[in-house]
Amino acid sequence: MTRRRTLGIIVYAPALVDNDSRTLAIVQGMERALPGLRLEWKVSKEGQPIALPRRDAWLTEGTKKGKFPLVCNGDESHPVTIHGLQTPARQAPGGQPLLDVHGELPQDEAVMGVAVNVLEGVAEGAHAFWGHATPFSAGVEIARQTIDPVHKPGVPPRGLPALKLPENLRSPEIPQYLGWLNYWSAAAARAIGFPDPARDADLLSRSRRTATGGWVVQLTDAPLDLDDPAHLDALLRAYERFPEIGGRSSG
Repeated sequence: MTRRRTLGIIVYAPALVDNDSRTLAIVQGMERALPGLRLEWKVSKEGQPIALPRRDAWLTEGTKKGKFPLVCNGDESHPVTIHGLQTPARQAPGGQPLLDVHGELPQDEAVMGVAVNVLEGVAEGAHAFWGHATPFSAGVEIARQTIDPVHKPGVPPRGLPALKLPENLRSPEIPQYLGWLNYWSAAAARAIGFPDPARDADLLSRSRRTATGGWVVQLTDAPLDLDDPAHLDALLRAYERFPEIGGRSSG
């Protein structure tokens, strides 16, 4: 069976704290970005959607337990989901625990037309350090760039550079890798040296500044497809431009 084409969103943010309002802000940010979207269902153990008549209160209660439980749109033919995971300090950059927010949406015309808004809404709602939105197929290959001689040996695909494990990065502001749409907070942009008007004219032509001073940077006009030589070249050039990404500048 052919896998449904999806757009994956991941953002990395400070860990949840008691009475954290960000889970609700993230969900509402995604809803505002995608007209008609209502993330007012959870999923049963059997995989069936269950309506949440008091969604906001349910999310708030989950946050008190240090969780960001999965919510969805209840449409099994056109599923949209979002949830959060906690990365412990020992596995996180700079030894700081993180909230990892994961969203998945259909890669269709309606979603792709507002994908920049969706990523921005989720990332800004999370107060994220950095994040990305990338088609699933490209995301799988990009994930294979992260290697370690002991814990994750291998060779990155398609001549892409090898990237360090998250726990080997010095700071959570440093992006671990690139995607199709990239969210960089103001701190992340400073860490990697973006923007440099003399060097980043092409990227700036596909970039947008956010209300908090961050950036959403689009690598290619069409969704990233690594079978397209022009897209692969754009990704390689971006890695060359930003050696801090993935911890490559620190040896």
